[in-house]
Amino acid sequence: MNLFKKYAKDIKHIILKNKNSLNINNISNIDNIIVESPPEQFDYDLSSNVAMVLSKINNENPRNLAEKLKTILINNINDFAKIDIAGPGFLNFKFNKKAWVLIINSILKSKSKYGSNKIKKKYNVEFVSANPTGPMHVGHCRGAVFGDVISNLLKFNGAKVTKEFYINDYGKQIENFTKSVFLRMREIKFKENFPNDKDLYHGNYIIDIAKMLFKNSKKINLNRYEDSFDTIKNKSLDQSLKLIKSDLKLLGIKHDVFFSESNMIKKKYVDKIINVLKKNNHVTDGYLSPPKGEETKTWKKTKRLIFKSSNFGDDSDRALQKNDGSWTYFANDIGYHFKKVSKKYDKLINVLGADHIGYIKRISAAVTAISNNKISLTCKVCQLVKFIKNGQPFKMSKRSGDFFPLSKLLSEVNKDAIRFMMLYRSNDVEIEFDFNKILEKNKDNPVFYVQYCYARINSIFNTLNINPNKKINYNFNEFKLNTFEEKLLRKIIEWPKIVDISSDKLEPHRITFYLYQLSTIFHSYWSKGNEDKNLKFINNGKINNLFTLKLFQLIYIILENGMFILGVSLPKKM
Repeated sequence: MNLFKKYAKDIKHIILKNKNSLNINNISNIDNIIVESPPEQFDYDLSSNVAMVLSKINNENPRNLAEKLKTILINNINDFAKIDIAGPGFLNFKFNKKAWVLIINSILKSKSKYGSNKIKKKYNVEFVSANPTGPMHVGHCRGAVFGDVISNLLKFNGAKVTKEFYINDYGKQIENFTKSVFLRMREIKFKENFPNDKDLYHGNYIIDIAKMLFKNSKKINLNRYEDSFDTIKNKSLDQSLKLIKSDLKLLGIKHDVFFSESNMIKKKYVDKIINVLKKNNHVTDGYLSPPKGEETKTWKKTKRLIFKSSNFGDDSDRALQKNDGSWTYFANDIGYHFKKVSKKYDKLINVLGADHIGYIKRISAAVTAISNNKISLTCKVCQLVKFIKNGQPFKMSKRSGDFFPLSKLLSEVNKDAIRFMMLYRSNDVEIEFDFNKILEKNKDNPVFYVQYCYARINSIFNTLNINPNKKINYNFNEFKLNTFEEKLLRKIIEWPKIVDISSDKLEPHRITFYLYQLSTIFHSYWSKGNEDKNLKFINNGKINNLFTLKLFQLIYIILENGMFILGVSLPKKM
């Protein structure tokens, strides 16, 4: 349960019941009342802005109103030992012993569900969607991890999620890819030189695909490219997708659906949705102005079908046809999203690369038009990753073509470190991935520090020969917290709020940062026990305080839930 939401709701309800005695006439801004964690210098469990919110709109002195609220809340909510006023009128709350007992027992009962907020919605999350022209490179890595963890987070929160990969297997890049394989096959068979053409794919993996085709398809006609195009294209794409799926598997990612653009074209999804949009007057025949920066004299004014995307929040209307009358990439994308809308998802999420920011408004406009404003599309853009090694930018290998293969990254660093660090900052800012720091075993390596917290807790239970999942009987009449235990409990009750916000805003970096903070408090407690015998967990093979074990069980639960969402392992020994 999200306690912050619960008590905010309770406070609002009590205000509505007591607004006359509080002399409050205007409650139009009551939804601005929040409950949050107080600053660390205040020795309290919760804090609220309730007096600040209501005093301004009712022309009341906030501290005077806080005094009245304090009395009413302490009499109506049985969970607080005391409520105090801080600063200009903030209310700070401290739980009583009974409340803490109920909270702790509730978490221990919830276990793997602790933090889940039970969203009953159906999501489609499309991510990676790399051109199937070779193995994945590190440029795909951040978006791949982000999309996978968003999916895990929504599932943990109770939603039904379909993880989808859109296969861009149609268009000029596929023709160039197919031609590259054909020419590599001729190079192998006839000893011809592979052309130095910038449009072709030069990576060594193209040679591997060509060899695989020789091995599995002995009747390919290498005399005429046109005669062998379909066979080479289909078989090469199959091999390329195997490479992509293999790379994704190494990263711990598995999609539910792989949707082919070529298949969509064959089934005329684009024609179908364009006809629907025409009937709804969202498409017209017309002319577009030349693109910004392009000289007017080079612009060919051509009548074509145009989507009225400016009616749905886009900056301008968008062409659906090229000069030759064929569909634009955008038109094909409308066809693809028409298919997704037809599946009746509640929400669509697209994870995009940094170079797709300018594409968001038009595709969002299209989804609004297609679904008659019934389904929302959220686009999350993942910014670039700078790889650093020995203090210098990590030079990408040219051996596999002009990119740094994901498989190369995975040979340098394990998937746990990659997944955690790709989410250690917000997706909309660039991050640095430092190979040296990620291999260190100290506080500067966040994933190690979180995993080490779990391993240390396991070592405590192993020393005592107790199963960490076993129920521990404790006399709560002896319940008393030291400073570290108070910090840990206050951080522990934040977990459902973190999950809630992360899920609502699609910001999984909040999970990694929270787990690191929780682990840091634990490690500080552990270290202090080596200095102060009163804070030592175990003496002569026995636990000093059974409550300490219950507390560590709570941390254990959160670490397992959090790292499950992140798709990162938790070694029991390190």
